[in-house]
Amino acid sequence: MNVQTHGELANFIWDICNLLRGPYKRNEYRKVILPLTVLRRFDCVLADTKDDVLAAERVHAKQSENVRHQLLAAAAKRPFYNTSPFDFARLLDDPDQIAANLNAYIAAYSPNVRDIMASFDFGTQIARLNDRQRLFLVVQRFANLDLSPQRVDNMQMGYVFEELIRIGAEQSNEEAGEHFTPREVIRLMVSLLLSPEPDLGKAHIVKTIYDPACGTGGMLTVAERFLRDHNAEARPHLFGQDINDES
Repeated sequence: MNVQTHGELANFIWDICNLLRGPYKRNEYRKVILPLTVLRRFDCVLADTKDDVLAAERVHAKQSENVRHQLLAAAAKRPFYNTSPFDFARLLDDPDQIAANLNAYIAAYSPNVRDIMASFDFGTQIARLNDRQRLFLVVQRFANLDLSPQRVDNMQMGYVFEELIRIGAEQSNEEAGEHFTPREVIRLMVSLLLSPEPDLGKAHIVKTIYDPACGTGGMLTVAERFLRDHNAEARPHLFGQDINDES
């Protein structure tokens, strides 16, 4: 998928905002689009192992929380999982209960995903969308969006999400640079930072990369790739923080 296609997919997702006109102002669109994009991505990633996770949940329901978490993650073949019978398609089966069912679906995710959705405060938007009779329509549009790894790999998904952040910042009359740094700029920054290091190819060297305003983590992931290109045996441990929960 080329850079133009990243933009096309992001624009396709952002077009869903047409359903929000009226109940939402333009600078509020990202409160809906960003969390639903993340949620739909998780839904697509877990689709292949959904039945395995539901079966494991029935078998291991009485296990301790820690043991159960490990077993369900193993069944999902991911570090996260969902134990709800719902997915985006099944949510559409009961339009009258879509708000309650969507909340239940989110609550059935593993704690790491619930933390992400809590950072978006998406429960507030679910209630708002439902009160204004927009929730079913918006979920329906996202259900028709294929964000599976076979269609959009992790790197490409990152580009799409960053593009959505950029569009959202522009819609809010903010400086897009406050939220988004182009990848070519990041690659230049990483090269300037790490190229002078003389021992990147050596073993048993400890280096720390810390980003105190990491946004979506682009600087960290590009730095990791740079290190691995110079040392295939490197095992980078990255840490970043950002004040903006949406990132």
